[in-house]
Parts: sequence; C-alpha cells; structure tokens
Amino acid sequence: MTTLAETIPPAATESRTVPSAVSAGDSSEWLEIKPSRGWVPVNLRELWQYRELLYFLTWRDVKVRYKQTALGAAWAIIQPFMTMVVFTIFFGRLAKIPSDGIPYPIWSYCGLLPWTYFAYALTQSTNSLVSSQNLIKKVYFPRLVIPLSSTLAGLLDLAIAFCLLVGMSLYYGIVPGWQVVFLPLLVLLAMTLATGIGLWLSALNVEYRDIRYTIPFLTQFWMFLSPVAYPASLVPESKLIWGVDVPCRTLYGLNPMTGVIEGFRWALLGKGNPPGAMFWVSAAVTALLFAASLFYFRRMERHFADVV
Repeated sequence: MTTLAETIPPAATESRTVPSAVSAGDSSEWLEIKPSRGWVPVNLRELWQYRELLYFLTWRDVKVRYKQTALGAAWAIIQPFMTMVVFTIFFGRLAKIPSDGIPYPIWSYCGLLPWTYFAYALTQSTNSLVSSQNLIKKVYFPRLVIPLSSTLAGLLDLAIAFCLLVGMSLYYGIVPGWQVVFLPLLVLLAMTLATGIGLWLSALNVEYRDIRYTIPFLTQFWMFLSPVAYPASLVPESKLIWGVDVPCRTLYGLNPMTGVIEGFRWALLGKGNPPGAMFWVSAAVTALLFAASLFYFRRMERHFADVV
C-alpha cells in the first residue's frame, strides 16, 4: 500500500519525526509531513537518484512512437524531407527566397532539423503529464522526469534525420568547417528551450486541458516567425522608427529559435556570420525561460496528483 510519505515529494514538504504509538515494543517512527510554502528549489540530487527511471521512460517513449508502424524510424526523415520539398518548390523556386548562396534544399533542410525536433519535443512534453496520470497518482518520483524524458526521446529522431543531411552534404559537395564542434552546444540549446517551454505548458495542461489544442497552432505560427524558410539576413540590421535607430536583427533574437536555427546553419554549412548579438539574445532568452519554467513547474508539482 502506498503511504502518504511516498506520494508527497520530500523536497516540497517540511517534515519531522514523532514516536509511534502503535505498540509498546515498536520502535518505529511516523513521518509527519506538512506542505512547504513559497517557491520550491530544484533538487538535482534527487533527480540524479532517479536517472534510471528517466532512462526507462525515455526508452518507453521511443518504443511507443515506432511500435506497430510500417515505416518505423523512417518517419523521422519523411517529415522534414517532405517539408523541405514543399519549401523548395514554393519558397525557393517560385518566391525566389535567397538562401545565403547555398542550394535552397540543403539550406532549408538544415533549418528544419532543429525546428522539427523542437516542435516534436514541445508537443510530447506538453502532453506528458496528462498521459502519465496513472503513474503520477500511484507512486512518488520527481515529476520533472516525465517531460524531460519526452524531450530526450526526440533526440533519436534528430540523429536519424541528421543522416539525410550528411548525404545531402556529400551530394552538394559541402564540407563543414571547424564550426561543427559547436553543434552539440546548439543541440543542447534547442533541448533547453523545448524543455523549458514544455515544463511550463505541461504544468498548465494538468489544470487546463485545452492547452494541448493550442500546440499545433503555436508551433505552426512560431515556425513562420523563425528563419526556417527564409534567412535572418532578410531582417534589416537596424531601422529608424520614430526617430530612434532600432536594432531590428538583434531584437529578432528575442525569438529564441532564431539563434538555434542560424547557429545550425553556421555550424553545418560552414557559411554565414559567427554567433553575434542576435544569437546571444536568443541564448539569454532561452536561459531565462528555462529557469522561470523550472521554478513554476516545481511550485505546481505538489498539486499534480490531485487534479491530473
């Protein structure tokens, strides 16, 4: 039988031990648990203790995604590839969108890699708590493990889709330069952004179930605000607005996916400018979003089992 001490997170509670009065010869103690107040800090030590659970939940999400599918892991390539074909026809051929001197197919596919991962991780992490409600109600473990496992599971799709980019690079004769060493950091930045927003939306989705219906609209709208089908160079460096010289391209970095996508193209295609003010603005916004969502998730965590 699950006890009260097992269902309430220790890091989110205040406790003290009192002698048990079950029997005269019983030396055991009861644990009196009281809800804590205010913001609850993140318990990294506890999260590390549950690393095996994180691994198994991640592997579960991977197996569920490809279970009883005819094409299996090929779906990780089909989605960005077909989107790249559509973008090439309508934006590259018809609209003549510039691609910084790089063939438009590989240029757009390079931008679709981080975006497809971000959209998938955001969708899965938002719905993760509601999908695991039976597990949440039965036993205590750090709830942070659930949305984080959904974000980690998407890295496999990113790795599979990356194989097609390698083939396209060989076809077009594009060899990455020394910038490719920064690719793991860019992947980590995309993962941090997806995790941060996913934590926020997953906590909201527990209480307001219509949050999940906004995700398709949010990702579609966000994609056209990001330089996926067009380069960030189309945004002017600065513009005079009401007598004030506004750094438009730097402010464009307030969309955190801007720095991620432009960074991927710089690292993999070997062209373009190194990370500048726009990239660092995106990185700073990502860090702030992640920190704020992490503390918000921990604050709401104590109520998940009651309302999920």
